Amino acid sequence: MLTVASDIEVLARFGRALADPIRCRLLLALREAPAHPAELADALGISRTRLSNHLACLRDCGLVVAVPVGRRSRYELADERLGHALDDLRNAVVAVEADKSCPDAETRDCC
Repeated sequence: MLTVASDIEVLARFGRALADPIRCRLLLALREAPAHPAELADALGISRTRLSNHLACLRDCGLVVAVPVGRRSRYELADERLGHALDDLRNAVVAVEADKSCPDAETRDCC
């Protein structure tokens, strides 16, 4: 049964999804259009196994859904508003000064 997550849980799930560059690229690709896993793997230049792991994470976070199409599945954003949220986040990040990163950015690969 699906339940509505609290505001904190929603933000934590979104943060977990965005914590990995491949998942970010995957969300941006799905923002453009729904796609089948093979197409996504080719577009991102990663193996299907690796893609599958990232799609599972995004499904667990509630950000993408698999839509059955015949014997295959097509992936898409779970809610069209996520595309708008991704645009808003990209615009907010662009506003950050490039020379002002956290002191641990290079050693921790965090920023």
